[in-house]
Amino acid sequence: MIETNLENLDAKRERAIRKLSSVYNLPSLPFIILEVNKIIDDPRTSASQLGKMISQDQGLVTKILTVANSPLYGIPKRVSTIDFAIVILGFNQIKNIVIALSMMETLKRIGDEKFNHKKYWQHSVITASAAKRIADDLGYQFSGEAFTAGLLHDLGIPIIYKYFNKEYKEIIAKVASNKSSYLDVELDLLGLTHQEIGMYLLERWNLPLSLSEAVAFHHNPSDAEHFPELTAIIHLADYMTQKLEIGTYFWDDNIQLDKNIITILRLGDEEYLENFIDSYKELFQYQIETLDFQ
Repeated sequence: MIETNLENLDAKRERAIRKLSSVYNLPSLPFIILEVNKIIDDPRTSASQLGKMISQDQGLVTKILTVANSPLYGIPKRVSTIDFAIVILGFNQIKNIVIALSMMETLKRIGDEKFNHKKYWQHSVITASAAKRIADDLGYQFSGEAFTAGLLHDLGIPIIYKYFNKEYKEIIAKVASNKSSYLDVELDLLGLTHQEIGMYLLERWNLPLSLSEAVAFHHNPSDAEHFPELTAIIHLADYMTQKLEIGTYFWDDNIQLDKNIITILRLGDEEYLENFIDSYKELFQYQIETLDFQ
């Protein structure tokens, strides 16, 4: 753990938050999310009306169908049209997928060729799909939120790349030289972590507390006060990408498992957890092989 003067840390944190607050071109809530929310909130809306509206963005349609047919997402039937996806998944699942995918597309536009968006995207999709599958397997009621939170869990990283690029490069160099964790070095250089930056954005977008808390504590779910189960699921899915070495992302190197998730998710003991993780390996492998969009 890097030792940092507390007063100095607070000053860095204030500067970082002030900078984020003053950036006018931070990603804003995509228009399609507002439209989808509005049409879903109308009880008179039919599946065909929702499908017609989403179909205006064919790129989004392709991504939704790819997600719906992914091995980890767990739908037994082949989903070939957006209307069928809406019927099979339901309005709320579609809403969660649209929110997550639209956010990711927005984040993609803030990067450049030096930011490996493909690896970031693959890790995010696998974490999201695994979180949704784990939530289903454990009987967690809101598995659609698990997908959304999983896809957005690392959204603070491209924000650091874009708006704190000098510190981004310093973070990578410092981790490489002294083998510290990315979280510790982020805290040392910025005064806050990618988790907190992600939470800041989700709050700015007025998205549910469940999502912002899961993002804010996905490395330390024991600290989640309101939605510990959702946060623990995201943590487990994220950890599994490293443990199984499938869909990994370098920012998670040396990720530490918060063993309190065994109690939070009622997983018995460490041996049961190990077997639980291993049981997903084939699905993870199949998922990475079928993930054909960026």
